[in-house]
Amino acid sequence: MAITYELIKQCSKTGARVGRLYTPHGVFDTPIFMPVGTQATVKAMSPDELKDMGAGIILSNTYHLYLRPGHDLVAEAGGLHKFMQWDRGILTDSGGFQVFSLGPLRKITEEGVTFHSHIDGSKHFLSPEKATEVQMALGADIIMAFDECVPYPADHEYARQSTQRTTRWAERCKKAHTRKDQALFGIVQGGMYKDLRTMSAQDLISLDFSGYAIGGLSVGEPKPLMYEMLDHTVPLLPSNKPRYLMGVGTPDCLLEGVMYGIDMFDCVFPTRVARNGTVMTNRGRLIIKNAEFSRDFRPIDPECGCYTCRNFSRAYIRHLLKTEEIFGLRLTTTHNLYFLLNFMKEMRKAILDDRFLAFREEFWAHYRK
Repeated sequence: MAITYELIKQCSKTGARVGRLYTPHGVFDTPIFMPVGTQATVKAMSPDELKDMGAGIILSNTYHLYLRPGHDLVAEAGGLHKFMQWDRGILTDSGGFQVFSLGPLRKITEEGVTFHSHIDGSKHFLSPEKATEVQMALGADIIMAFDECVPYPADHEYARQSTQRTTRWAERCKKAHTRKDQALFGIVQGGMYKDLRTMSAQDLISLDFSGYAIGGLSVGEPKPLMYEMLDHTVPLLPSNKPRYLMGVGTPDCLLEGVMYGIDMFDCVFPTRVARNGTVMTNRGRLIIKNAEFSRDFRPIDPECGCYTCRNFSRAYIRHLLKTEEIFGLRLTTTHNLYFLLNFMKEMRKAILDDRFLAFREEFWAHYRK
């Protein structure tokens, strides 16, 4: 198999676990957060900077790279790793979420999805086979089956039909996938319905994927409902394969996701809000552009060891952001990514030390949403 998962330690009181993911481009401990590099780059960051802060696997986006520069060009360059000069793990999503986010610009049929590019309006067709072909050309270590993301809210009948289609598409992806140096994950759907989550998980497990993602969460539903779906779904998945919760990247959701037994996470949140001047700390978020920080000469987070916090003050970073200096965006992005990667590292240690629940209690004692 292209990747394997090894369970290292299971929390004695929760579903939290530490594992090891073996990939063609390195071995990485889980639970892990994957920075998002939508267009074959993590915005504002160089590959060396990402390595220095401990990033193991990053995510790139099939939909965007298919539209530009094109998967054929990336393949000609030697694949995504060589194209972007990143020699660690890469996961590509299938493009399904982006296509379904286009709303009136797309039409779903059993064969696939016809959509119009958000860039120039040009017409395209993405099927399970095409999504798999594009991802094989990109050459990521882990690729995702093409799925239909059930929106929130959705009635039971719509969610059922959509989830069954996702299973049929997953089977087609598996048949189309021929690269032996690449792992294919299935995506569990089912909306906010436990019976459909059960059906989806059982159907996908019967297809024997290398790992399993949980999709269709963090799409606008209340967080307690997301946690309820995780509590129900995660125990259905094989314990000897990685579990990936798609699109989650705030400290509170990462912590709760790990508690339920999730191994892998990704989200644009830390880099997106950094560009808007919002930074993360153990005590909650700071909007560093606010006037209250104009004469605040402390680091963003006195407990953080990132390059930004070791060298620069809140006042200086605010000044850069207010004057629209690019370096300000780099500093906030550096901090947010380091913060989350370090947060995952601390969680792994807490699980290994069998003190995960105490770690969770300490976090919630200080954190403001």
